[in-house]
Amino acid sequence: MKKLVALALALVLAFGLSLTALAASIDIGMVTDIGTIDDKSFNQGTWEGVKAFGDANDKTYNYYQPSAQSTDMYLEKIDQAVQDGAKVIVTPGYLFEPPIFQAQDMYPDVHFILIDGYPNNGLSGYDYKANTAENTVGIKYAEEQAGYLAGYAAVVEGYTKLGFMGGMAVPAVVRYGYGFVEGADAAAQVQGLTDLEINYHYTGGFSATPEVQTMAASWYTSGTEVIFACGGAVGNSVMAAAEANNGKVIGVDVDQSSESPTVITSAMKGLSDSVQQMLEAYFNGTFPGGQNLVMDASNNGVALPMATSKFTTFTQADYDALFAKLADGSITIQKDVDASGNAVNLTDLTLAVAKVTSIA
Repeated sequence: MKKLVALALALVLAFGLSLTALAASIDIGMVTDIGTIDDKSFNQGTWEGVKAFGDANDKTYNYYQPSAQSTDMYLEKIDQAVQDGAKVIVTPGYLFEPPIFQAQDMYPDVHFILIDGYPNNGLSGYDYKANTAENTVGIKYAEEQAGYLAGYAAVVEGYTKLGFMGGMAVPAVVRYGYGFVEGADAAAQVQGLTDLEINYHYTGGFSATPEVQTMAASWYTSGTEVIFACGGAVGNSVMAAAEANNGKVIGVDVDQSSESPTVITSAMKGLSDSVQQMLEAYFNGTFPGGQNLVMDASNNGVALPMATSKFTTFTQADYDALFAKLADGSITIQKDVDASGNAVNLTDLTLAVAKVTSIA
């Protein structure tokens, strides 16, 4: 017996086999983006959905963490999940678009749930709509609605000097920003305000840097009251600046209230809810394969975490009424592109009150 145990351990060390594979086959696999499973962002939100569904439905699950950010590394971890028996694999983030584009054909008997992206070959002009395989579903979110909720709530709460600090000007970040500006402007009109100022900036990356913290600090000291930090670890720099300068922050993607006492709310994507919906569909035989979906207010794809938000004026009733209008389509918001697919610039937004200053 000791020899058998020793042989098994030797195989683990020699071939990199997972202990999970030696122990039992799993039902659900998740491959994380770069970062940890408790990153307070996409990895954590997605994992919470996998875990919640697995625990509630007696399904086994595991996650696989790449050691580098590359298509090859992501595919390696996808293969590891497949070898461990996973028949459905969940991946979070747009960086998985090219890997899933390949994996969906490499593993036709495995189903893929791509969160915040649609499969594509990484080349501009690619028609992803026609090439999501029947064993894959792509999910994106109406970030403009989440941003709108946050901007509207901030103004009703009494803030009239706002800031938007996004990471790279990728479509999702742009949609967050435009929604934030339009929501703030709409609330200002309802409140009868004539003075609403918004600083607007893309940092060019998703990392916490001294430069981001310095800029955020300068905004706060110049009168900005709350900054929507929309760019991964960019939020850490903004929160540090807020803590040092008595400022407030709006988080992004998931509930970031635990990250800093300065966070008054977060513009959230329904990551966990989306994962659970798609896993339920897979296991009950209604998997929407071949489709690229948009999750919005109508299917709990966006939200503010009202239970942890530090609001004193913006009430649950205010939130419910606003959310209902987004869900039924009563409120329309400009996205990063128009109906013809042409890019929309910040200066193209139709605003009644807000004075937006774009800062390079």
